[in-house]
Amino acid sequence: MGAEIPGIGRDFLRIGPAAAVVFVRLYRRLHGAFFLIDKLELLLALAKERHFGRAAEACGVTQPTMSTSLKQLEEILGVMLVQRGSRFQGFTPEGERTLDWARRIVGDTRAMRQEINSLKDKLSGEIRIAAIPTVLGMVAQLTTPFRARHPDVRFRIQSCTSADVLGLLENLEVDAGLTYIENEPIGKVRTIPLYNESYRLLTSPDAMFGDRKQVTWKEVGQVPLCLLDARTCRTAASSTARCRRSAPRPRRR
Repeated sequence: MGAEIPGIGRDFLRIGPAAAVVFVRLYRRLHGAFFLIDKLELLLALAKERHFGRAAEACGVTQPTMSTSLKQLEEILGVMLVQRGSRFQGFTPEGERTLDWARRIVGDTRAMRQEINSLKDKLSGEIRIAAIPTVLGMVAQLTTPFRARHPDVRFRIQSCTSADVLGLLENLEVDAGLTYIENEPIGKVRTIPLYNESYRLLTSPDAMFGDRKQVTWKEVGQVPLCLLDARTCRTAASSTARCRRSAPRPRRR
């Protein structure tokens, strides 16, 4: 009757010899696909950690297992992906291109699994969101309505700079990011504008410009301001520079 396929059993043979042959071929193709995806996951971990040992630990495998898997991936593709030495030295040009495809394939695979699981069960799991500090106040406007419809979904919110948001998205460490879409090169991600940010000068009525309805950026530069911390001041400075080029007129609130 033929050999048993691990995890499948012999019951499939009841459907008939011809159908069984087709099933076996399909199983082998799927098994090969997931075999490849597992290796792409290891490649992504290496891109994140930049260290063989830490990448192996993050994936729950030994370093020899990881090295063997990466070599198998190189054999499958027929090119060298990783520059090796006594330690990790980086990726070859072919490796960098493979990383781009790996992010797409692994991301789509994860999305497929989540969608299939949501069909058989109600939506659950965790959604990871990276956000710059200036938008943290509006995150609840996105998460609260979603959680009301899907109470078994959890959210993990991570505050970071705009550059970090893009890095986390690129390495599939978060599912979504909230950042300025015109601040830095966004890369290969889908963007959805949420709102337009404007600037307001907050001051007491008896302070400088307290009796004004409008002030210029030149005038604002003459008074001490409360700034963001060191991790986000570069983002704020970049945004302010864009505003200065467009000559906005902040209003007193």
